[in-house]
This record gives sequence, structure tokens and C-alpha cells, in this order.
Amino acid sequence: MKKEKTAPPIAANRQAYHNYFIHDTYECGIALTGTEVKSIRAGRVNLRDSFAKVEHGEVFLWNAHISPYEQGNIFNHNPLRTRKLLLHKQEIRKIEMKLKTKGLTLVPLKMYFKHGKVKVEIGTATGKKLYDKRQDMAEKAAKRDLDRRIKTQRLD
Repeated sequence: MKKEKTAPPIAANRQAYHNYFIHDTYECGIALTGTEVKSIRAGRVNLRDSFAKVEHGEVFLWNAHISPYEQGNIFNHNPLRTRKLLLHKQEIRKIEMKLKTKGLTLVPLKMYFKHGKVKVEIGTATGKKLYDKRQDMAEKAAKRDLDRRIKTQRLD
């Protein structure tokens, strides 16, 4: 089976992995205007404070900041407008059922191009407590220390 080559993400929400436990991920399209696509190609996107919601059987992306296109005219887009995410109806129903579980939310993880189309990866997530974050940071520090020691052992 051929492994599909994906382009590097235009924008990644690294803070989401720090603040949430990610359970399932979904790839979805996004409805954009022309100037938004040009700004995304320039890499002027911020997903940090954004979230997704299911409303009336449709999924929307809120608070994703796509900067106005610099060469745009009076028809330039609003940077914080709500954008529709494009998913199959069964996927939306599946997500909606999962979100009814207490504590689950939809978080955008990254935005990238695939075959010339902008895609957004969203994930169902539960929030981490402070002690979970501390534990993750301690594990990362221990792994980094171990890697550093192994590297110095090889050099000797």
C-alpha cells in the first residue's frame, strides 16, 4: 500500500496537545473565500484560541485567526469570522454523539494543504488537569535527560 505524502502543516495548534488529551481525529475541508486562501498560503494563520462546534447538523470553526490578505481590496475577509467545516453527515453524527459525553470538546489541531485544498484536522478532546500537565512535563524532561546521556555515552 502506498503511503500518502502530506505537506507540512501551515498552522499547528501545539497548545492543544499540552492542554487536552486528544482521543479521535478527523480530517475535514473548510469553506473559505479567495483572500483567505491567499493568506493561508502565506502562512498567516493562528489556531491557538480556536475551537469547533456542532450546530444544527453542521460543524463550524470559531476564533481561527486568518489575517487579511495584504493585497486585498475592500472585499477582504473578516479575520475572526466563523467558518464552516466540511464533513460527511455520518461523521458529524458520530462527533455529535461523542460530544454529548461529559467533558469532551472539539479542538482544531492543524491546518494543511492536501491536493491543493485546505484541510483542517480536528480532534475530540478532554481537558487536562494541572497535575496531568506536570506529569507530562516531568516525562518529557526525563526522556530528554536520558537521550542526552545516551548521546554523551556514544561520543566517549
